[in-house]
Order: sequence, then C-alpha cells, then structure tokens
Amino acid sequence: MRSYMKTTAIALALTAAAGAAKADGHGVEVLHWWTSGGEAAALNVLKGDLESQGIAWTDMPVAGGGGEQAMTVLRARVTAGNAPTAVQGLGFDILDWANEGALANLNEVAAAEGWDNVVPAALQQFAKVDGAWVSAPVNVHSTNWVWANKAVLDANGISVPETWEDFAAALETLAAAGVIPIAHGGQPWQDATVFDAVAMSALGPDGYKAAFIDLDPEALASDEMKVAFDRMAVIRANLDENFSGRDWNLATAMVINGEAGFQMMGDWAKGEFLNAGKVPGEDFLCFRFPGTQDQVTFNADQFMMFDQGGAVSAEQAALASAILSPSFQSAFNVVKGSVPARTDVSDADFDACGKQGMADLAAAAESGNLFGSMAHGHANPAAVKNAMYDVITAHFNGEFDSETALDELVTAVEIAQ
Repeated sequence: MRSYMKTTAIALALTAAAGAAKADGHGVEVLHWWTSGGEAAALNVLKGDLESQGIAWTDMPVAGGGGEQAMTVLRARVTAGNAPTAVQGLGFDILDWANEGALANLNEVAAAEGWDNVVPAALQQFAKVDGAWVSAPVNVHSTNWVWANKAVLDANGISVPETWEDFAAALETLAAAGVIPIAHGGQPWQDATVFDAVAMSALGPDGYKAAFIDLDPEALASDEMKVAFDRMAVIRANLDENFSGRDWNLATAMVINGEAGFQMMGDWAKGEFLNAGKVPGEDFLCFRFPGTQDQVTFNADQFMMFDQGGAVSAEQAALASAILSPSFQSAFNVVKGSVPARTDVSDADFDACGKQGMADLAAAAESGNLFGSMAHGHANPAAVKNAMYDVITAHFNGEFDSETALDELVTAVEIAQ
C-alpha cells in the first residue's frame, strides 16, 4: 500500500508540473525512467538537441529500470486528461497504448524522412500500428550481455567463458578467492533479464521462440527449461547476501569497483562504465552470455508520442525528427551503450563493445537469430511477461524447486493469455 501511495503521489505531482509546463505551449514534456548516471548523460544529448532549436524540455523522470512505475504514473496522467508529449516505452506497452487510440500519427514526419527504409523491420513491429507510426525508436538494446571486471578476472586466471561449464567454473574460482562472483539486483525485471539469457543458452533459439514467443506449453515445460531453472539456482548461490532490492546500476558499480566479477545485464550497463571513465578491453570486458554467442535478444527504447488534440504539434514533430536523425542516433548510442535504431549509421565513433554490438545485431538479423526479449516486453504481452516474472522470481528466491517451476510457468501463462 505504501508503494502504491508513493507512486500515486508522484503521478499527481507530475500532473501538476505538466500543467504548468504545457501552459506556454513551446516545449515538450518527456516521461521516462532514465535516472542513472550513464542514462542521464545519454538523455542530455537529446535535451541539448531540442534546446538548440529553442524547444524547452520538461523532464519527468520516474526511477525504476524496468519502467513499471513509469507506466503506473503514465496511466494516472492519461486518466487525468493530461498526457505528456512523449513517453519512453517498450514493445507491447507501445502497442497497447496505440490500440487504445492514445497515440499520435507520425506518418508525415516518417514519410518526409524515410523511416521505413532505415528502421529494421523487427523494430517497426513495435513502432507502427495499422500502418501508422506512433513512436520514434531511439536505439536497439541487446540483453544477453555479460560485463566483467578485467583486473579481477586476470588476477584469478579467468578467461572469457565460452560455455556454461566455463562460466560455472569461473564462479567457483571467484568465490574461492573471496570475490563476489555475480553482482545482481533482486528485482523481478532483473531476475528475468538473467533468466532470458540463461534460457536462450539452455533452450537454443528454436526452443526460446517456441516457449517465449509462441508460448508453446510443451516448450515451457521442457527438459531444457528445467535446465534453465537449475542454472538460475547456481547463479542465485553466487550472489552476495544484500542483493535483494538493489538497483541495477548499483550492481554495475560493484563490477566497476572490483567488488564483483560479473554482471548479466543489457548493454545499458556500458554507460555506467563509461560514465566512470572506464575503457572497454582495458578496464572491463563485454561478451555474450555463454551459449548465446550467435543470438541477440533485444529491446528497443522508443518515445511514444501521445495525441495532443488530433494533430502533431511542431514541437512533437521536432522531437520525433531529432530522435531519428543519424547524428543523434550516433551521439546518443555512443553514450548510452546501445546501438542505433537505423541501419545507415556509421560505427566510427563507437568503442569496441559498441562496434561488436552493431556487428552482432547485423549478423543476428541476417541469420534469423534476432529475438525480442521476454524480460523486456518484446516477446509477449505485458500480462504474460508479468506472469513469467512472478514464477521466475519466486523460484529464484527459493519458494519452489525447478520441477515445480515448470508447472507454475505453464499455469501462469495459461491464466495470463
């Protein structure tokens, strides 16, 4: 109840602030959850672009990396009849708002700038509804990354693990050396992010698609899925005792500071390393979770443009245009850790991890190994995703064993559909 009241209070405060911001009609109000150091630095690139055009930016941040609280705040705003200009959104959440008729039609801007020709089809599935562009993709994040402190690994004779067995052995080595093997934040979306990669490794791409995209009961209850849950138990045993409730960027800081060896997190984690002055390949390592080297699970941050009375305002159009401009796509994603949402952007300004990310994305798209992330709302609708979260987190916290988790997963998905 306390959390609900706090979120509601935030929503009311933002609604009041938005009313004041809208009064002059010369700015944009943007609701988002980019509140960590690296994320804020990346967002400043977009703010600066708009401000250089004389467009004021009213910031409406709602902390929480998975965006759940932001969506609660947004619902309160829309219900109050005071929708923001633009809202950060992911996957099926965007489609849900579009199907409610809440989003503006950006086709005029998209046609003028040729979005159809440069935005990958996999992203367009979440940016267009019934032929209408309703959001502007900012980036493509991939979620099956592992981040490691190079000095910690070198000091313990650990090479980049290629298989699950290699990874498990590395965890044992770090634990024996008194180093926290894995930095993790015990929040449902973070648990699911780890499970996403573990499941892709255990099930393979065909099994992953069958289970999380097709929602096939046999795949959800397969022997391979049990392997995934068993491996999550191994990961749980290699966390520190204070992991529960920790924000993801604080877990990243543990790797940056050498308190922990690894973190499994999307490529937004790279922004934290860069913000701390760390260099990829020298201070930290980035690699795909063992067993998923050929696959890319993705989410894409987009800014949904909310209908402001039946027409796209000049400021709204300018924001959408700025987001998809090649110069912004490069500048933003260099800082954020993600890769551009359009295919014609050069990788010249990207670091080693960024270049790898762009190459991995292109190769996965070409080979059919690019999959929307279950953990981040790009594999199935929110109700199903949240049902999976419940099972994954309950198992991770020891409420039931792996065999029971299979039954719980099948039942939860059946009820949620």
